[in-house]
Amino acid sequence: MGLAMWWQERRGGGGTQALGALRFTVLDTELTGLDERRDDIVSLGALHMQGGRIELGGAFQELVKPSATLDGRTVVIHGITPEQLEASPPIATVLTAFKAYSANTVLLGHCLAIDLGFLNRDARRLKVGAFRQPAVDTLALYGWLRHRGSEHPTFALETAHLSLFDLAAAFDIPVETAHTALGDAFVTAQLFQRLLPLLKEAGVDTLASLRRVGDPDQATASLSAKPGHAHF
Repeated sequence: MGLAMWWQERRGGGGTQALGALRFTVLDTELTGLDERRDDIVSLGALHMQGGRIELGGAFQELVKPSATLDGRTVVIHGITPEQLEASPPIATVLTAFKAYSANTVLLGHCLAIDLGFLNRDARRLKVGAFRQPAVDTLALYGWLRHRGSEHPTFALETAHLSLFDLAAAFDIPVETAHTALGDAFVTAQLFQRLLPLLKEAGVDTLASLRRVGDPDQATASLSAKPGHAHF
């Protein structure tokens, strides 16, 4: 890679790779809570995709022993108990393994900014290097397509009901293991499969254009945008 291309990629201006050539790591975390100052990851699940093909073998799935105390309200959601985590590895071990698993891939998730916030907090604390590869959020992709005024029936959903599982139901994606990290990652991967043809119809056909419309930091903003013709 030449210096000019490297600098473009660093600034997010490169990315001419076609979507079908991209390798993704689809990920999800389960947490003790949503406060990055005091909560921790208790489970990390991920799988790979090559373009729109989900690779069912070689999934990543680890429980993590947290330093934070499990809140009973979150235990009800994800079903992970303190007893299960007692013998689990610490985040340092899991993070090192996950960095190797996700190396040279595009990170993909639903409400991904939350997952990346915790992962990068721990990466900085442990001095193992933040996750700096391209990242794409399926909620942002859905919001961008919705903003364009697509006639697909799933874009008529009320914005108050747009969780991963609401979208899974709208796109007829079966959900068998909700609120497990790997199960939710698998649902996210299937949601991305459903969105891919709609994105290609809208002219999103390279990594650069996918990053522009799937920015994890713009997921909520994409949903609140007024309908109309949206450019990327």
